[in-house]
Amino acid sequence: MSYKISDISKKTGLSAYTLRFYDQKGLLPFVARDEHGRRYFDEKDLEYLSVITCLKNTGMQLNDIKQFVEWSMAGDPTYENRLNFFTEHKKEVEKQLAQTQAYLDKIDRKIAKYSRQHEAVLEKNK
Repeated sequence: MSYKISDISKKTGLSAYTLRFYDQKGLLPFVARDEHGRRYFDEKDLEYLSVITCLKNTGMQLNDIKQFVEWSMAGDPTYENRLNFFTEHKKEVEKQLAQTQAYLDKIDRKIAKYSRQHEAVLEKNK
């Protein structure tokens, strides 16, 4: 089954503009085009887009994502490169998670502090 860019936009939540931008940046060399230059996506392309979105949403730069796509297009000889790529990216995501957890802990402490203060004021005004 093939999908037009508008179909893919609905399925992925990525705007048509973003998909075209990704294509211009070399992130979508796997996408087929018809005789009029219109992009047509298939199920395999959806999986690539899912990985690209994951990498982008976890802070990876487009040039690094492009490198991954190029290795993917090159096939089997690049498995080790891709393994290292994801191993290193996982470390970065884990750092992000730890930092986010630290922020969440700080927010929880502030909520607890202000809740205690609020309760004290309510108790005092009884």
